[in-house]
Amino acid sequence: MNREDFHILDSGIIYFDNGATTLKPYILSDTISDYYNNYSANAHRGDYDISLKVDAMYEGVRENIKKFINANSSNQIIFTNNSTDSLNKIIFGYFKNHLKKGDHVLLTKSEHASNVLPWFELKDEMGIQIDYIELDKNHKVTMENVINAITPNTKVISIAHVTNVVGDIRPVKEIIDLAHEKNIKVIIDGAQSVPHIKTDVSYLDPDFLVFSAHKMCGPTGVGVIYIKEDLMNEIKPIIVGGGMNASFEFDGTREYNELPHLLEAGTPNIAGVIGFGSVINYLNTIGISNIQNYEKELKEYAIEKLSKVPNIIIYNNSSESGIITFNIKDIFPQDVAVYLNKYNICVRAGNHCAKILKDELGIKNTCRISLYFYNTKEEIDYLVKVLSNPNIKNEII
Repeated sequence: MNREDFHILDSGIIYFDNGATTLKPYILSDTISDYYNNYSANAHRGDYDISLKVDAMYEGVRENIKKFINANSSNQIIFTNNSTDSLNKIIFGYFKNHLKKGDHVLLTKSEHASNVLPWFELKDEMGIQIDYIELDKNHKVTMENVINAITPNTKVISIAHVTNVVGDIRPVKEIIDLAHEKNIKVIIDGAQSVPHIKTDVSYLDPDFLVFSAHKMCGPTGVGVIYIKEDLMNEIKPIIVGGGMNASFEFDGTREYNELPHLLEAGTPNIAGVIGFGSVINYLNTIGISNIQNYEKELKEYAIEKLSKVPNIIIYNNSSESGIITFNIKDIFPQDVAVYLNKYNICVRAGNHCAKILKDELGIKNTCRISLYFYNTKEEIDYLVKVLSNPNIKNEII
């Protein structure tokens, strides 16, 4: 699907590492080059034509994202560096000021490091309690286990909509509804979901949602925070400086801007944000529902074919997303990845920044295939052929 839009695919590369970052279409580089070559001014600082054009383009992207996730206001959309930056700004800018010692935060052991380590820091600093929602035998989150994990002191549930190793799609609507009945706030890590499935924040009703441009054909260095309207006046900046203040005096008197600019101190990644806007339009043209349906078809095909590979161990046969995690028996995962690279096939190997998932999987390192709309069944067939090589161990040695 739309493979002609990606110059890198002309090289013959087979790219199965979309969970780490996606490939970039021509439209992205064309848009970024246009900014740098034709109207490369700063944002929100000039009173001349090209600066005013930057403002219009930059804020237009905010409006595009508002529509893309069905938010009520573009002021709910804050630009950051990435999902990690977004989570830190939420956890230290909001929850540090709203939690107290003994308050209970729920995570899972399949969360990305970016949704674990900031909470560890807050635990050490404030004395909050962290627990993990138990995963079922398929390493998934069930509502029963969510209910069992909640205590009278639970104040936050912070989870991925889609996890980056197991690839399960969590029942986030049901989790959010239950949490709000109990006055529990919910952060949704959408890094692996927003690029692949329709995300409607007005329907889901999360308190916070984060995602990254680079995992959805956009540039690196651009992330997004969505914040629920009734929380917009309660978050504080953890980075201060130019662009986020209205005024300040020598005696320390200062007045800060409101959201979204409150959390956007300093010169932003202007080219990246404007480029991301062109990618949002590009994905809208393809259709997120079309992407989701095609990935589902590819995933089912891949599981069927990979299941026939000798000595393969697949850890998430039943997960719904386009992520497949596997090992080849008695071969170290990184060795498998290096072997596949000889055949121009790119996969991820390691712990995938989910370093406590080993407690659930019973193994530390795995290989991961993560699909996107430009992958094909023919690529999967070739992967299966290469993995089925009876001399695979000899070639690795």
